Amino acid sequence: MSTQRPETETETESAETDAEAAEGTPKERRLDEKRRRAEERERKRVEEAERVAADAERYHLKVFRYDPEVAGKQEPRFDDFHVPYETGMTVLDALIYARDEFDASLTFRHSCRQAICGSDALFINGRQRLGCQTQLSDLDQPVRIEPLPHQEVVKDLVVDMEHFYDQMESVEPYFQTTDRPDGELEEQRQSRENREKIKTSTRCIWCGACMSSCNIAAGDNEYLGPAAINKAYRFAMDEREGEEMKQRRLEIVEEEHGVWRCQTQFSCTEVCPKDIPLTEHIQELKREAVKSNLKFW
Repeated sequence: MSTQRPETETETESAETDAEAAEGTPKERRLDEKRRRAEERERKRVEEAERVAADAERYHLKVFRYDPEVAGKQEPRFDDFHVPYETGMTVLDALIYARDEFDASLTFRHSCRQAICGSDALFINGRQRLGCQTQLSDLDQPVRIEPLPHQEVVKDLVVDMEHFYDQMESVEPYFQTTDRPDGELEEQRQSRENREKIKTSTRCIWCGACMSSCNIAAGDNEYLGPAAINKAYRFAMDEREGEEMKQRRLEIVEEEHGVWRCQTQFSCTEVCPKDIPLTEHIQELKREAVKSNLKFW
């Protein structure tokens, strides 16, 4: 008698048993399915929590946009950017991230990122500030970022600074003297007291924030402005230039659109990123101008 058939049946039954064992019992399959659904719910919960946390760590920026050379962008508007926050992040950091990650056409000025160059002065949440000096964590959201007011906008956050530079140049912002030492190699010395007097005025970084905040400058295009007058103060009060040059500088700043146009609103002093007492310097130049014109005879 042949035994081939039973062997085949035995192999088939064995294969079916192995398959059932691999699949598990109905109870085990139900438990596996229940476990899989629980794991899927947990995974979705974790992903949702991570998403919520990520959104909480993003800062909402509303950035002024304007491009006169591109059709469809000639009408001023605000674009929204949601930037992931990192400890110590500044407004300038956020703008750079928005430009690099979201919109390469976003235009603004920046250079040193250390509050020295003055190129990134902006109107942030209704106040003139340096982008590199302003911490995002100190601001309410959404963070509204605009170009400096009272100046012509070239593109997005970039304004035309030519008029500001012209006003600065008009006060001759460089050292001049007619009172040189007798010795050819002798130094032109400055007393400690005089250096302390003019020290704060030398901190000006030509950012234009003070000019932008000044209501007088906004209404009088010929007004020298606080930055230019402060620069005149820096040299007029420097004892090394001599009385003759001091008188020349006082004549420049006491003209019709000079120091007498200042109404002592202190707005320039409040927004100065280098804490220069601009209004105080303007008032001191007024006093010096009055004294220089007093005659006793």
